[in-house]
Amino acid sequence: MKNIKQISEHSFAAHLDDGRVYILSNAIDGSLKGAMGQTFIINGRHDWEVMPQTVGDYRIVPYGWNNDVPSFIRDTLSDNNLAPGIIARQKGLLWGQGPQLFRNVFENGQIIQQWTEDEEAQAWLDSWNYKQYLLGIMEDFLHTGGYFDARYLTRGSRLSSIKKVSHLEHLPVGMSRLEWPEDDSRRIEACKHILVGDFEHGCLNTGIQVFPVFDRRNPGKYPAAAFYRRLDSFGRSFYSIPQFWGALRWIIRGSEIPTIFKYVTDNGINLAYHVHSSQAYWDYRREVLRNANPDWSDAEIEKEIMKITKELLDSMTQVLTGKENAGKMFHSIDCADDMGNVHPWKIEAVDQKIKDFVDSQLKIAEASVSAITSGMGLHPSLSNIMVNGKLASGSEMLYAFKLYLNSDTAIPTMLLTASINEALAINFPGKNLQLGFFHQSVKTEESISSGDRIKNQ
Repeated sequence: MKNIKQISEHSFAAHLDDGRVYILSNAIDGSLKGAMGQTFIINGRHDWEVMPQTVGDYRIVPYGWNNDVPSFIRDTLSDNNLAPGIIARQKGLLWGQGPQLFRNVFENGQIIQQWTEDEEAQAWLDSWNYKQYLLGIMEDFLHTGGYFDARYLTRGSRLSSIKKVSHLEHLPVGMSRLEWPEDDSRRIEACKHILVGDFEHGCLNTGIQVFPVFDRRNPGKYPAAAFYRRLDSFGRSFYSIPQFWGALRWIIRGSEIPTIFKYVTDNGINLAYHVHSSQAYWDYRREVLRNANPDWSDAEIEKEIMKITKELLDSMTQVLTGKENAGKMFHSIDCADDMGNVHPWKIEAVDQKIKDFVDSQLKIAEASVSAITSGMGLHPSLSNIMVNGKLASGSEMLYAFKLYLNSDTAIPTMLLTASINEALAINFPGKNLQLGFFHQSVKTEESISSGDRIKNQ
């Protein structure tokens, strides 16, 4: 083996003495470092919440073995050609036609969301750009399964007995951590503070901002308080992990395939022919040169042999690599030794088996597509991904969309709007207002009258 070169974060190329190159991926010493490396490969530990880490003067609950799960997910997904698009589609499907106010109304034993307008509540929402807040926490939620936010009381309410919420603020999950419980109980309810800073770089340039945890039983207790909302992850005490956590290996594998193709294309030998020349032929040429030039040294003879070799190979290259195939020929002299054995030249086509290599990598890519889409929890027809070489039909997309609305939106919507709905209850008591994402029902073309259908312009 000549050497091993790293060609990307998780892949290596091993160059052998005979010219072959092997692609190595997910080696122990170079793959899945950081958030997953020691946890999954070296010692098999899955729990990074066993003990606190110290940053500055604070003990924090680490988010990952190296406190880098958010940045690890960011970097892993950004290198993939599917994952960012799937998350963007999930965001669009969840957002629908946007956030709107509604009231729950009971009619004939059913709960009906009665969408409504309220100028006072809407004016409060517009005063602090609530849509941008929702987009921010939705981005964190879809990537990690949880989000941090802070709420601030109005200045006047801090001194009066009537407490009002001024606005909410999205705290990026990459810059927010839970403080380790003082009693070491490993219960999220025992966390007293939320810390905000540039934890990816040790908070060197930002310092640490400290928020008390919001007390829902006493909403006006603190002028500013923060909260962490999450989807519970089985067996984890503090932070959530995304539902595609188990598919991260496939995401990494799928991201590596284009890099492997590029490396093989740029650095592969790519031989088309193997030319076998006869040693007897070159011995004959050397003898002819010695007889014609008796005063030449061995070095001069070898120099002339190199010149002859280059001329032969150049002419051979022109013949073998030309665009026109018809009429090609190659002439050589077969030499015979004293025993009558012929030593011919041979030209053999080299089977690089590149097709087998490409096919195997493409099969891995297809498997990764299936694993990534199923791991991220979005139906392929809604992900705009081709399955078995074809896109989903309109009816498949419609049924998948209806299933998504009926089964996959209620819990995320509840979590994403929880802080706003708590603030609406505080600021506008008795109105029973809530915020939700409005989704307009989609109908088939057959169910729409011809006059209402979209016409070609």
